[in-house]
Amino acid sequence: MAQTVAQPTTTTPDVPATLPLKAIAPWAVFFGVLMLVLLYFVGAEQGASSVFNGTEVHEWVHDARHLLGFPCH
Repeated sequence: MAQTVAQPTTTTPDVPATLPLKAIAPWAVFFGVLMLVLLYFVGAEQGASSVFNGTEVHEWVHDARHLLGFPCH
């Protein structure tokens, strides 16, 4: 049986490319605004501050409202 011995290599490990802040900023702002809109619809879309009349939005987010701890009854 032939035996092989692993020889150490002198190559440098690959360094991951950095992602510039200018590339991330528009996406961060977009998802931040999206999260605020979703938080509004789940937490405050009912009563005096409602944007839409009726209870359709309330019924769509009813379970999420309870899951996140917002009272609605």
